[in-house]
Amino acid sequence: MSSLLENAFMFMTKKRLALIIVATVLISFFLFVLGLTKFLGFDSAHTAELGRLFSVMRLIETRYVDSVDETKLINGAISGMVQSLDDPHSIYMDEKVFQQLKEHTEGEFGGIGVTMGFKGGGVHVISVLEGTPGEAAGLQAGDEILAVDGTPVSEFQPEEVALHIRGEIGTDVTLKIHRKGTEDKDITIARARIHLETAKGKMIEGTQMGYIRISSFSDNTAKEFGEALDDLKAQGMQGLIIDLRQNAGGLITSCVDIAGRVVPRGPIVSVVERDGSKKEYDSALETPFGPIVVLIDGGSASASEILAGALQDTGAATLVGTKSYGKGSVQMVIPLLHDDGLKLTIAKYLTPCGRSIDGTGIDPDVEVDLPEGTTSDVQLEKAKEILQEKIEQR
Repeated sequence: MSSLLENAFMFMTKKRLALIIVATVLISFFLFVLGLTKFLGFDSAHTAELGRLFSVMRLIETRYVDSVDETKLINGAISGMVQSLDDPHSIYMDEKVFQQLKEHTEGEFGGIGVTMGFKGGGVHVISVLEGTPGEAAGLQAGDEILAVDGTPVSEFQPEEVALHIRGEIGTDVTLKIHRKGTEDKDITIARARIHLETAKGKMIEGTQMGYIRISSFSDNTAKEFGEALDDLKAQGMQGLIIDLRQNAGGLITSCVDIAGRVVPRGPIVSVVERDGSKKEYDSALETPFGPIVVLIDGGSASASEILAGALQDTGAATLVGTKSYGKGSVQMVIPLLHDDGLKLTIAKYLTPCGRSIDGTGIDPDVEVDLPEGTTSDVQLEKAKEILQEKIEQR
């Protein structure tokens, strides 16, 4: 009898001990979450929501039928939070995708040589770089990308599409392309190392006009632009055409550095954050270079619009072409703790006159369409005509 009582007592003790341990773990976990949220400055509502998130995570870890990868759970939660913003320019990047982004902004990567835009829920080619696999495969500005290697683009975050197109040099990527007036088709393209010479200049033959084409704004662009500008000045340039057509943007710092060479002293762009705080980037250029004409079109976006807007607002240039894309938001790339990263929209920018062009674009001073199938660059010809008049009036 005493043995039975002892066994029962031991059973009850073990059961009670297990309950105490579980309760201790739960209380410790709750106190940890509470302490963490207080440390981060969250109020009670935020604390409750964070507790809900941790509770679901804990339920999955302990009750899901199969074992789970904790890092994969966290990555999925972060990605879901970013996607809930409904912002095509904000994206969570795992380690692989984040490394691809860093390679792109540093100026060299394995890809096909196209830039893309994300209006209207679709993914469209904005520009195709010269001498790249994309150009050789016949891709054109305006093409809609429906799938990448058989996966519909609707399954990716918008800006993630470009990162999936990039990959190991020499490997193939297959794009399903929709082009107006033709049947959808698959195009297989071999990835290559893309070296971005992003600013190239030349004198226009038989004139005193210089021409600089900026294809994107990367780490090297300001340096390349400065070298091209100085070279053209040494050749006797009296007026400059800056071609920003099909330039989808890039680094705002690169854009500001270039603007400092051509925008008169004063504001270049103001970056306004959600709390109303404003950071203004200014030009210190005391002596304006001379007459400038800028070419823009529907593929001119982001940093291109910053430069074009600053030149237009300050009266330093005449804009020729068609309305620009209309991306007036600023993203920050934030490294996270596991070699992953976050690209997050943190602000909107205003031109020197206080214009926000997000979703509206910039109207050119002289509108000139470029008809499909034309063999002559009528926009460039108009820019040359306007610039020559400006030179003669000096």
